Amino acid sequence: MQDDTLDLEANPAFDPSAFAAGGFGADEASFGVEEAEIVSSIGPGQPNLDVIMNIPVTMQVVLGSTVMPVANLMKLGRGAVVKLDTNISDPVDLMVNGRIVARGEVVVLDNEDSRFGITLTEIVTPASAAQPRSKSHS
Repeated sequence: MQDDTLDLEANPAFDPSAFAAGGFGADEASFGVEEAEIVSSIGPGQPNLDVIMNIPVTMQVVLGSTVMPVANLMKLGRGAVVKLDTNISDPVDLMVNGRIVARGEVVVLDNEDSRFGITLTEIVTPASAAQPRSKSHS
């Protein structure tokens, strides 16, 4: 799995102490910026999270997966059954923007027999997210 994090401390133009104090840690004129302005904050050094709370994210529930050759994929048609690597009793993965954030169980929604959802059973920590889900063999 690829680590998409940016190591700002390894960047010689980044000075964490200057950033925390409201500066950028680099020559601001070199970026064409004369003065940095914080538009909204709750208090000194506290960003206003309301700005990002309405940003949409893509959420997916992953039941399982499988690997097959393209030739087999091309033979699939209506009514074909694709066997997944998980059992019915295995937890499903809740992914937000492509990253696992929780696991849960599939449930039928109350008063909506034709719809289902998930009951969260585990909130994933960074350490457990890096571990692949155990594969079931039936």
